[in-house]
Order: sequence, then structure tokens, then C-alpha cells
Amino acid sequence: MAEFAGEPILEVRDLVKHFPVRVGVLFKHTVGQVRAVDGVSFELRPGETLGVVGESGCGKSTLAQVLMRLEPPTSGTATFEGRNIFTMRGTELRRLRRNIQIVLQDPYTSLNPRMTVGDIVGEPFEIHPEVAPKSSRRDKVRELLDVVGLNPEHINRYPHQFSGGQRQRIGIARALALRPKVIVCDEPVSALDVSIQAQVMNLLGELQDEFGLSYVFIAHDLSVVRHLSDRVAVMYLGKIVEIGSEEQIYEHPMHPYTQALLSAVPVPDPTLRGERQVIRLEGDVPSPVNPPSGCRFRTRCWKAAEICAAEEPELVSRGGGHPSACHYAEERSVVP
Repeated sequence: MAEFAGEPILEVRDLVKHFPVRVGVLFKHTVGQVRAVDGVSFELRPGETLGVVGESGCGKSTLAQVLMRLEPPTSGTATFEGRNIFTMRGTELRRLRRNIQIVLQDPYTSLNPRMTVGDIVGEPFEIHPEVAPKSSRRDKVRELLDVVGLNPEHINRYPHQFSGGQRQRIGIARALALRPKVIVCDEPVSALDVSIQAQVMNLLGELQDEFGLSYVFIAHDLSVVRHLSDRVAVMYLGKIVEIGSEEQIYEHPMHPYTQALLSAVPVPDPTLRGERQVIRLEGDVPSPVNPPSGCRFRTRCWKAAEICAAEEPELVSRGGGHPSACHYAEERSVVP
């Protein structure tokens, strides 16, 4: 793993986002909270990619929305270059929007079908006119299309005239327009065919090298995350249960949940497929409205004991060189 020096460009501490559960027709009252994100902390350094993985419903996309200020946090802090992004207002918030951009999951719904590609990619310049003079915006849009591998001559086409992979490239070009320092990628390839996924992932890697970008890369496919990430955070039911370098997570997983996820990743070599021990988890993911006491994974964990219900394990190093939130964390080989 590459070493990333310097102060973190993005630092998240104890981030919480709860959504109220309300019932009633005329007089609504709150009966509970959906604990979508429940105490997440991590750091992101310049030029680094942090992968965030986990099952659907674990809070990954909510984390992205809160970081982008699309949803207000319930509590916690997130600092960009030392400034709390949740307290920013006015001009300072506009400046933040230039430095942190997002690539959304679905290339079919994230682009306005009534706008041309030129208008979509050039829209950030309309919102932030100080970035590019009006006379040069058309040329800058063509440059961006060329950078992401699209024909600049297609600037007047509409989204429906492009394939899914091409549409996602348009979304990436839009995110690059303001030359951000951080891009939050919210499952950017999950809606694409496997062959197109590889092309988009390679493009993201090339753009990172060219522009010095930092990524928060969210996905549920562990093989996709490994391709691009320097470090990986594994989420379960609103919490990070293990975080470490790409090698630590994939070669030396400590948390039972991480081990179970990795055991389900397909093995490329067909001669080795029968040799892997697949860990099959029993039961469904508990409701985030009423998560289990103590360790949230204990209801599906084969190591669960009394302490797991009584005491929530801290996310600390337990002898494997990286933090893991399990009382009985231990290294287990899941790759033959």
C-alpha cells in the first residue's frame, strides 16, 4: 500500500445520522429512529482512496449524502482541510461545493434527459461562474468530454443517445468540471455491465493520478473496491466494524463479518473453487430501527457469546495490525 503523507484532507469523527419514524395521519408523532449511520469515524488523505463496503442498508449511501451536505447530520463532525463542513454557510459552503463532488450510482436517472451533454457538464460553470469565463465554457466542456474518453463532437447530444457506461463518464466529467479535491463515488459502477465496470474503474484510476484526486469509494462488491482502494472500511448496520489497508482487509481479515463477505467473493481459478470454505450467515440483517444490543453482528455471528450482547466492542487494534470491532477478532484465511 502506498503511504500518504500530510494532514488528512477529510476527517470524520463520530458521525451520526438518524431518521425519525413517524406515525399518524393528522397528528404525527415519532415512535423511533432509523439509525442509518451511528458513530462513523475515518480519515482521508490527499491522493488516497478509501473504499466503503457492506450489504445493502448498512448506511453507505446515507454516509455519502451527509458528507455532501444533502442531509444534515444528527451529530458528529466532518472537517475538510481543517474546517467543519456542517457549520459552513453562504460563500464558504459554495467554496466547499467546488472541492467536494459526487458521482451517483444510476447513470440513467442522475442526468437530466432534457439537457444536452454540453449543458449537463457545463452546468457547474453556471453555478460557479468564477471558475471559467462564459466565452471559454464550451471549450472546457469539450476538454472534459475528451478527458473521460467521450467524443467532444457529441456535445449537443442528449443522455438517451448514450450507453450506460458513456452516461457514467458524463457524470464523472460533470464531477471533474470544478477541479475538486475529493470525489465521493456512490456505487458508480453497480448499474453497469461487468466489462463496462472495468473501463470506468480504470478511468477513475487514471483521473486520480492525473488530477491528484482523493476518493471515498462506496460499493457492495468487494472485488470492485479492491481494484481501486488504498484502504477499506467495512460497514455493518450503521457502523464501521473493520478498517485497514487493502492488504490487511483482503489478506488478513479479523472481523467475522469481513471474513464472511470475502468468503462469498467468486474465485477466478475454477480449480480452486471447491477448496474455499464459504461462511454462510444465518438470518437476516436486523432492523436499523431496533439494532441488537452490544455487538450488532452477534445475531448472525458463529462466535457470539454473552459478552457480545452485554458490551459493544470498540473499533481498536486486536493484534492484527488494524482496528476491528469484535471481542473475538482473529485472523482467518478465506482465500485458498
